[in-house]
Amino acid sequence: MHDEIDRIIIAALMEDSRLSLKALARVSGLSSPSVAERLRRLEERGVLTGYTVMVDPKAFGYLLQAIVRIRPLPGQLHSVERQIQAIPQFTECDKVTGEDCFVARLNVRSMEQLDAILDKLADQAETNTAIVKTTPIKRRLPPLDDKQG
Repeated sequence: MHDEIDRIIIAALMEDSRLSLKALARVSGLSSPSVAERLRRLEERGVLTGYTVMVDPKAFGYLLQAIVRIRPLPGQLHSVERQIQAIPQFTECDKVTGEDCFVARLNVRSMEQLDAILDKLADQAETNTAIVKTTPIKRRLPPLDDKQG
């Protein structure tokens, strides 16, 4: 489905999503129009779903990051999901199997803000919170080919 050239282009964009067509052409060995056509096809097939910048939340005063496991009380699943979606400090959330229904990433400015946000969920869900000390592996793709383990 994806050849080595696609993988090279995707890997280059993962390193720097602002690369120009000329730079992508240089790393892939294609012409700029050929790279543009490949990008268009990757977008149409839903392989490339967007281009982004990464911002350090600390630059905006969000000094603490927490991983919150959330277990809605009986009958509260959809209400809790809507509540999580409505709180902008939740920057990621996965609906998961197991005892907890959600695992979410929360960025806050203080422990007081963390408590206030979790208090909003307290009457609808049980939470278990871990403060993130460091992130040894930033979000990344799994290997794009079968050669890497």
